[in-house]
Amino acid sequence: MMSAPYLVLNGAGALPSRTVAVLDAIRHAILAGELKPGQALVETDLAEVLGVSKTPVREALKTLAGAGLVTMSPYKGAAVRVVDDEQARHVYDARLLLEPEAVARAVTRGHDWGPAHEALTRADGAAGQDGRSLANRDFHRALYAGCGNPLLVRMLDDLRDQTALVSVAAWHREPGWLPAPSWEHEAAEHRAVLMAAHDGDAERAALLLRDHITSFVTRNFP
Repeated sequence: MMSAPYLVLNGAGALPSRTVAVLDAIRHAILAGELKPGQALVETDLAEVLGVSKTPVREALKTLAGAGLVTMSPYKGAAVRVVDDEQARHVYDARLLLEPEAVARAVTRGHDWGPAHEALTRADGAAGQDGRSLANRDFHRALYAGCGNPLLVRMLDDLRDQTALVSVAAWHREPGWLPAPSWEHEAAEHRAVLMAAHDGDAERAALLLRDHITSFVTRNFP
């Protein structure tokens, strides 16, 4: 299922550090495809694997439910969210409204693109699609992080996990269901956006990013 090395601390508001660690562990397992869509998330099992009590697991699952990665039912308990086409379109529609504008602002402000380059390098060296999906998530954040509007960054951060969940769902579609997404094609689109950003062309970077987001939805969720 997942293992303790995924216990990485980060900032998560006022949550206790142990809950943050559990939150990161479960989130990573979901976004890496180790916990599959629809899979039950049993508190006692997760607590045993992670070496904690059920309390931080319960709090982490509540937070992940708020982020759209987990569903919670009073009768069935918690489970990894199953992404349907309608949800995918909603997530990407919100990104189309926000992300190109944020990237254009970052370009105008003269953002540092080093983290974006690093994310692309990790994506190229990833062993599988799940690793590439996580690197893709980091790449997009590196593009918009310097937009200068903390509220806009938080709104896009809130969409990041759901975007990665949609990507994982797309990579794991049954063969023959839809045309398989091409990582090489997406990587080329990423490099084009980053080149425009490097050149200081905010309008072109935003246009290329908008086309990139739209093409992903068209290929995978028509």
